Amino acid sequence: MRRTVDWADGAVVIIDQVALPGEYRTCALRTVDELVDAIRRLAVRGAPALGAAGALGVALAAFAGGDVRGAAEKIAAARPTAVNLRWGVTRALGRLDDGPEAVLALGLAMLDEDERLNRTASGHAAEVVLRECARRPLRLLTHCNTGHLATVAWGTALGVVWHLHERGLVESVLVDETRPLLQGARLTAWELAQAGVPHRVQADGAAAFAMARGLVDCVLVGADRIAANGDVANKIGTYGLAIAAAHHGVPFVVVAPESTVDTAIATGADIVIEERSPAELTEFHGSPTAPAGTDVFNPAFDVTPAALITAVVTENGVRTPQPTP
Repeated sequence: MRRTVDWADGAVVIIDQVALPGEYRTCALRTVDELVDAIRRLAVRGAPALGAAGALGVALAAFAGGDVRGAAEKIAAARPTAVNLRWGVTRALGRLDDGPEAVLALGLAMLDEDERLNRTASGHAAEVVLRECARRPLRLLTHCNTGHLATVAWGTALGVVWHLHERGLVESVLVDETRPLLQGARLTAWELAQAGVPHRVQADGAAAFAMARGLVDCVLVGADRIAANGDVANKIGTYGLAIAAAHHGVPFVVVAPESTVDTAIATGADIVIEERSPAELTEFHGSPTAPAGTDVFNPAFDVTPAALITAVVTENGVRTPQPTP
């Protein structure tokens, strides 16, 4: 599979994740507005992938000229919860005074860096899983999409599955469908099928029952922002999974690059949670699934307290949370 985010012929090139699994296609984004639209409609998504897209977006703006910093802020604000997006933009702006080519060179270097760091982080996490789980081969549970598509390449939490699968240590993966946009059913199941990993998709509401039936050895999730104390913001539904895992004694492991850690935020209570369009819950492909005028609560993320997490693992290994003052 090609990189999820790349650069070619003066454009940011992405795998269009809205089209999957029905169609595998790429999009060339030649303006900042096109990139922002792709980010908002989740054609490109996943914290590490957004960091790379943000940096390359600044390169687009730099080559176009004009108010580059204003354009960069527009990119950074496209999704407020995922810290990597602003991190990538800020990092690229640091090279702006050296000219557009310097900004692009940094963005391209970040593409290689992303794959390397995520391979390392998921390798460390695989060893954590093997220490925590006595049973072999393993039955794993994932939420949302944390594979190749959520990063430039390889993946975070799903990268752990790739490591373990290569060693013959995966029996199967339970894939939460991940409402409301089905990133698990559409994207994670597609990636697992491509890799030949045995898996089953389940409704999000089935996860706790699967644990009660003894069908889950470990839960693996990614993160969009990690507070200094170890609280983790991730796709909505992650908090409920963590509660169920704690109740059933199932290890709950978070995998993310260090760039997802936001030490400026003391606890998860300080994380801004994006709320998305009501239509994501009241419609399906334009057909109503709820009565007209129904009020909607549609947070894109929730926050899992550090106390419910077995380990947060980055490329530097298991992260030690900073105590809340």
